Amino acid sequence: MLTYLQAIVIALVQGVTELFPVSSLGHSVLVPAWIGGSWETLVTQSSTANSESSFYLAFLVALHVATALALLWFFRADWIRIVSGFFRSVGRSLGERRFSATDRDERLAWLIVIATIPVGITGVALEHVFRTALAKPVAASAFLFVNGLILLTGDRFARMHRAAERTARRQRAADGAPPPAPEEEPPPAPAFAASGGRSTTDVAEAYASDARIARLPYADGLRVGILQIFALFAGISRSGITMTGGLWRGLTYEDAVRFAFLLATPVILAAGVLKIPSLFGKAGDHIHGQVIVGMLVCGVAAYLSVRYLIRYFETRTLLPFAIYCLVAGAVSFIRFAAF
Repeated sequence: MLTYLQAIVIALVQGVTELFPVSSLGHSVLVPAWIGGSWETLVTQSSTANSESSFYLAFLVALHVATALALLWFFRADWIRIVSGFFRSVGRSLGERRFSATDRDERLAWLIVIATIPVGITGVALEHVFRTALAKPVAASAFLFVNGLILLTGDRFARMHRAAERTARRQRAADGAPPPAPEEEPPPAPAFAASGGRSTTDVAEAYASDARIARLPYADGLRVGILQIFALFAGISRSGITMTGGLWRGLTYEDAVRFAFLLATPVILAAGVLKIPSLFGKAGDHIHGQVIVGMLVCGVAAYLSVRYLIRYFETRTLLPFAIYCLVAGAVSFIRFAAF
């Protein structure tokens, strides 16, 4: 049975670690395993081959839905623009009988669609295999350590791009060339001002960020989307690996983080909605109260996490999260491989 204490603790862990680049799935395995006792039973019964009736998995499904709803609420003005752009593009493409995406919102919408397809197909086909074979403490510990290496790589990409920009500026100055003219960005439409707990300035910065992200080639969007497949391994962070992918393709930290959160929303929501019928079957029996409490706690934690991280990555890097994953992964591996 899932107690209310377990529900609250796991909901807090899920709400924070889904968006922080440290793997929510890995922590949903490792935290109960570290506590032990009845907590560890949650992990063992959810990773068995016949775990479709697992109440722990049903509970995690509900938490995924809560996380996705928190992201949708925070970025609601942005999603109105993006979804509207998608339908504009689809309508015009059908009318002209050729693909057409002309403005930033239309291009960004298609980037998200293209980046979501690979992990969507793989998740539907192989999610059960990943969960039963690899969602165990030793494997999650090893992949959490690997996640730390991925984040170190992302930080290295960011430093390389910054160094290249400094070199280019120095070269222009040495050649006597004028600095490149800044690109003018149109102001955000009045309907999108001050939304999701963000000021008008925050929304304007997000609008400008979308313009920069939308310049990514569709092939780069596909590359970043393919990287999300690795987040099916417990211990590999979806947000972390997509941030690294964005940095790899030349985005700044702020833009890479925004793109990662936009990509996470449909994936997390789809994963939750696909599995939510299990909550109304045998797996959901006797935990409806815990589900409601957990979703509320998780939704608030996810909302506060995304607000914090948007600010954090304006001036800071992935390095502290990389160090945490390396240390936590190594210590957990030693702990669980030894017993």
